[in-house]
Amino acid sequence: MLLGPDEIRRALTRIAHEILERNRGADALVLVGVQTRGAPLAQRLAAEIERLEGVRIPRGTLDITLYRDDLKARPLRPIVGPSSLPDLTNRVVVLVDDVLFTGRTTRAALDALMDYGRPRAIQLAVLIDRGHRDLPIRADYVGKNIPTALEEQIRVRLVETDGVDEVVIVRRTP
Repeated sequence: MLLGPDEIRRALTRIAHEILERNRGADALVLVGVQTRGAPLAQRLAAEIERLEGVRIPRGTLDITLYRDDLKARPLRPIVGPSSLPDLTNRVVVLVDDVLFTGRTTRAALDALMDYGRPRAIQLAVLIDRGHRDLPIRADYVGKNIPTALEEQIRVRLVETDGVDEVVIVRRTP
C-alpha cells in the first residue's frame, strides 16, 4: 500500500492549505470533482477549506464521458453520469481528480467545464501524479508524486466509493 487513510487525509489537508494560500482565501473558489473518485476528494477538500476558513465553498461534480478522446473505442452506449455544477462565471475553479497520468482526462474535463461557463481561472488538484504525460498538463496541487512504469497502474480506493481509503500500485496483466 502506497498511502493509507492517514496519509490521504494529510495530503488533502496540505492541498487545502496550498489552495487557500495561493488564492488568498476562499472567496472566489469553486471545487469541482471529476467523476468518479475526484468527486469525493473535492467534497473532502471543500470540507477542510470550510473548516479552516469558516465559509461554505460551492462545489460540483463533472462527468467527462462524452468529452473523452477515446469515446469511439468504448462501448456503443457509454454510461453517462450526472454533472452538477454551481455558477462558474468569474470564479476560480479547482478541478479535482484522483490520479494524473497522461493528461487526457484533464483535457476532457477542461473542455466540459467550458461548456458550463467561463471561470476566471482553472486550477488542478490531484491526489496522485504518476507521470507519463501525453499532453502539456500539470497539476497545481499534488498530494503525492509516485513515478510509475507504464505497465503499472495506480488504484485509488476511497471510503465513499470503495469502502476503504488506500492507494495501491498494481502491475497490469497482458
